[in-house]
Amino acid sequence: MDGVLSGPVDGPERVRAQYPEVEARPGLKVEHRGSRFGGVILRVEKDGIVVRGRSGQDRIFRYGPGAFDVDRTAVTLVRPKASPPAGRTRTASGSVAVPVAAKVARASRILVEGVHDAELVEKVWGDDLRVEGIVVERLDGADHIGNAVRAFGPGPERRLGILLDHLVDGSKESRLAVDVRHPHVLITGHPYVDVWQGIKAGVAGIARWPDVPRGRPWKEGVCQALGVDDPAAFWKQLLGKVRTYADLEPPLVGAVEQLIDFVTSTG
Repeated sequence: MDGVLSGPVDGPERVRAQYPEVEARPGLKVEHRGSRFGGVILRVEKDGIVVRGRSGQDRIFRYGPGAFDVDRTAVTLVRPKASPPAGRTRTASGSVAVPVAAKVARASRILVEGVHDAELVEKVWGDDLRVEGIVVERLDGADHIGNAVRAFGPGPERRLGILLDHLVDGSKESRLAVDVRHPHVLITGHPYVDVWQGIKAGVAGIARWPDVPRGRPWKEGVCQALGVDDPAAFWKQLLGKVRTYADLEPPLVGAVEQLIDFVTSTG
């Protein structure tokens, strides 16, 4: 009979981990597991995959078993072989569209400054947020940020993400953000005076957003420069032209996705 030493002295060969294969298609949201660099696939090359990060930076990574996370699952990315299977679609944010029934909202929330911010976040990330059970609410102005945080009462299972316009050094928003320090609150923002400017100018059919003199309301100045008589109608048309995250400026995309990662994290 075979004894314990009848087999190889070094024992059986270690079984390698098996990872599901996912086609590396442009627009797919991925995160490189080794560097934790996350973003969307910009293009697929012979020897690697070019990923555009949330800040707009491009990096190239080689193919490798289990080298990437897709929808929080370790996968092996492979070169695309054919068109995506029928019925497999992606959301406006680049995530895999997942059929999901109504979900009870989490205690965690995302706050944005105003109605236009909320509508834009809903247009691009609404499907993702519904899958995660995250509600977006309005601050109605950054001046209320301190009171809003205190009233919310953040905690380990009750995280709060806040998106601010014009979050740059020396701005009013940056000063207000400094006063809010809490381990379960994350404030991100973009450099634009108004969220309109976070939409690429080409989407609006213009070469660039007009410059508005300091001290003048930004929307008012832009509408005058563009000959717009009805700002509400202009916003409705502009929002209607936004199809995916690719229609937005990278700093805005990165700021929103940081908040979504934060409020849905279980760590």
